[in-house]
Amino acid sequence: MSETPNLDFAGTTPYEDYVQADVLTHLQHPLSDDPGEMVFLVTTQVMELWFTVIVHEWETAAKALRGDDVPTALAALTRSTYELRSLNASWEPLAHLTPAQFNSYRSALGEGSGFQSAMYRRMEFLLGEKASSMLVPHRGAPRVHDELEKALHQPSLYDEVLRFLARRGHDIPDAVLDRDLAQRYEPQPAVESVWTRVYEGDPTTPEARLGEGLTEVAELVWRWRNDHLVATRRAMGSKVGTGGSAGVAWLERRAQKNVFPELWTARSYV
Repeated sequence: MSETPNLDFAGTTPYEDYVQADVLTHLQHPLSDDPGEMVFLVTTQVMELWFTVIVHEWETAAKALRGDDVPTALAALTRSTYELRSLNASWEPLAHLTPAQFNSYRSALGEGSGFQSAMYRRMEFLLGEKASSMLVPHRGAPRVHDELEKALHQPSLYDEVLRFLARRGHDIPDAVLDRDLAQRYEPQPAVESVWTRVYEGDPTTPEARLGEGLTEVAELVWRWRNDHLVATRRAMGSKVGTGGSAGVAWLERRAQKNVFPELWTARSYV
């Protein structure tokens, strides 16, 4: 067996064929002369790739829960926590931008803003943060719009969790199970009571393990939102955000909201 790797290929390398590295490394087209724009562009593209993987994991978990396959669901949720940590670390190259540095290429974004990310919107929908108005920016891209509209009307990850709890005999109200899935999930006292009983019981049950898996996800989503807030506040203060958003004020409101809310409030009663 040769100790040297094969270096001679008829076409592209097998690595390139699998990873498509040449495609990925030629997707950057800065619109300014500022060298910092390349960092911003690549970091944003990396975030989009992490969004894609995390959506895949949460959809895998939701599908597994529909079949009462808790081990597969937990494995997907656990993988997503590693990916969320990597996603959150993506803020580091942008977290120390001064206003002058950001302004040197901010105009290149035009009306572009992160809230227009379709894959991030799918993440939010899976978390139960539904809003039909968020489909509007994508009307000009039929495939993307159709995928988002489908996701809007599908059960969120949390909806699937609550349905699983109901099948396990927990008292989830019909009004929760049969709610309009295209609407944002709102916390329910009865669901809070269910999680309280779960946490008062055996910590090794599928419900308890699922609750902790979801809590880990929720905490990392909260950290993502806060890191976004801090990076934006540092780079642009309280200016209006790109794309006409309220900037820091909007991010502050987002950072105050808990994902899977009853998992947090139930802890006060255990």
